Amino acid sequence: MAEIVLTNVTKRWGGFYGVDNLNLVIRDNAFVTLLGPSGCGKTTTLRMIAGLETPTEGRITIDGVPVFDSELGINVPANHRKVGFLFQNYALWPNMTVYQNISFGLSNIKEEMPTVNQEAHTLFDQLAALKNPELLVEVIKENLDDKNRKHTLQRLSDRFDLSHDAAKTLLDAGIHQAANPSEAVDRLRTSLQSKLDGIRKNHEARGEVLNERFEIVKGAQVQQTVRKLNKEEIDRIVRRVSRIVKIGMFMDRYPNELSGGQQQRVAIARTLAPGPKVLFMDEPLSNLDAKLRLEMRSELQRLHLETGSTFIYVTHDQMEAMTLASEVCLLDNGLLQQSDKPLTLYNRPRNLFAADFVGNPAINFIKAKGKTNPDGNLDLIAFDDIDAVFTPEKLLDLPAFFERTTREEAEAQEAERQKTVEKVNKQDGFRYRIVKVDEDETGVADGTAGEDEFLIGIRPEFIILDESGPMKGEVFSAMPTGMETTVRIRMGDYLLTSVIFGGVLFTLGQTVSFSFNPGTAMLFSKKNGQLITLGTLAIK
Repeated sequence: MAEIVLTNVTKRWGGFYGVDNLNLVIRDNAFVTLLGPSGCGKTTTLRMIAGLETPTEGRITIDGVPVFDSELGINVPANHRKVGFLFQNYALWPNMTVYQNISFGLSNIKEEMPTVNQEAHTLFDQLAALKNPELLVEVIKENLDDKNRKHTLQRLSDRFDLSHDAAKTLLDAGIHQAANPSEAVDRLRTSLQSKLDGIRKNHEARGEVLNERFEIVKGAQVQQTVRKLNKEEIDRIVRRVSRIVKIGMFMDRYPNELSGGQQQRVAIARTLAPGPKVLFMDEPLSNLDAKLRLEMRSELQRLHLETGSTFIYVTHDQMEAMTLASEVCLLDNGLLQQSDKPLTLYNRPRNLFAADFVGNPAINFIKAKGKTNPDGNLDLIAFDDIDAVFTPEKLLDLPAFFERTTREEAEAQEAERQKTVEKVNKQDGFRYRIVKVDEDETGVADGTAGEDEFLIGIRPEFIILDESGPMKGEVFSAMPTGMETTVRIRMGDYLLTSVIFGGVLFTLGQTVSFSFNPGTAMLFSKKNGQLITLGTLAIK
C-alpha cells in the first residue's frame, strides 16, 4: 500500500494557523486516528493529504512519490492520488441500487492499465469452482425455486468468488439436475478447460503469455492500454468489495431501504472499489446510534485487516481513537502534541494536554511543591498541607530535564520568530484543571512557575479504595453503571475521581480510605507542562 510522510506542512489563513509546521510519518498499512478538540486541525490535515486542501507550505509524499511540494511547485490533484474518502454524509445516490452506487465510480475510470483477457479469467474462476462439485451442487439446490434465482446466483458468487455472469453460466449448465452430476461436471470441466487452453494458444501464437492475473505479457512486459474497465471487471470488483463488507444480499435495494449501518457499509464498499492506496475517514460513525457505532468499530478493524490499506481516521471521540487505531496522533491548535500507540498515549502522555484530553473520566491533577531528597525521591507538600513522597520509576535528574526542556522551548520560540506571518492563534502554556468542591481551579503551566512546582496526574482507576489506605475522605457522589461505579471523594476543598469496577454501592457522606496504585502516578512540571517521569505517590 503506501507510507505517507508530511514534512514541515503548514496551512494558514492570514495569521490564523490551522496546521502549524506538522511533521508526521504514517507507516504503510497503519490505522492512524487524528484526534483532538474541534478546530485543532485534524480535518485540515486529512484534507491536505487527500488533495482537497492546498497547504501553505511543506511537502507531502505518498508511497515515496511527492504529491505536494511548495518549493518545487508540485500539487497532484485529489483524483490522481489513488485515495478514497468516507465522510459523515455517505452521499449515496437515492435513485440507484446498491450495486449501481458501488459500480458508478468504476464505470467512469479511464486510465492506463494492464490489458486483461477477461474471458480467460472467467473460465479459470469457473474451473476453480468445479474443483468442489459436491459443494457447488449443494449451494445450487438450496434454492431451486425460480423466484430465488437471484439469491442463488448471489450465493454462488459469494461462495466461489465468481462474477455474476460466471455464476449464471454454472447455474444454467444444469449440473444439479443431471441424472449423474459427476459426469455432467466432468463434461463441463472439459469444455471450459478446452476453451481456456485455446485462448492461451492464441496468445502464444502472437508471442504473448497470460500471467497469474490474466494480464497479457509480451517480451517480459505487461501490456498497458488507456481504457475503461469492462462490465466483467466492474462486476468482479463490486462482488469482491460487497463480500468484504457483507452486503451481497442488498445489491438490488435502494438506499432508503437500508438501515444506517447498512448504508455506511455501502459507502465503504464504494470507497474501496477503485482500490485506493489510502482510505480517509472523517468521523464516518457520528450519524449512527451508540450501539451501532460500537458494532461498526469492530467492522472497521476487520476491514483494515482484510484490505491491507492504510487508514487515516479523523475523530474527536477519544474512545473511537483508542479502540480503532494502531497509532493516535493528538493535535491541539494546529500543533502535534503526541503521536503514539493508544496505550502509550494513555499511560505515558507527553504533556498536561495529552493527559487531560485522553481518558474518561478525566485524570486527577494534584498540585505539589517540593525538592529531591538524598534518596533520589521527591519530598512534596500536596493538597496544600499534606506531606507526601514521590518515588520515580528510575533515578531522577531534574537539572537535565529542565536543561533539555528549556532548550526545546528556546528552539520553538526561535521558530516562531522566523515565521514570515505571526501566528494570531498562538497559545502560551498548557492549561490544567484541579477539581474542587465549590469551584474548579484552572491554571496554565508556563515559565512563571518555579522548578520546584509540580502537578501529579493520577488516572481514576488507580485510586484504590482500601480500608487500610493511608488517606481518608468522604463520598461526595457515586454513579453506578453496573459494570463500574464512578466515585468522587472529597478531601477538604478538593475532589478526586475514582473508578471502582463492579456494582458497588456507596452512601453519600460516608468515610472511605484509599491509596494510589504503585507506579502509576505521573509527575509533570508546572513550569512547562511536560511529563517528567512516572512513579509512586505515597502519603507520609
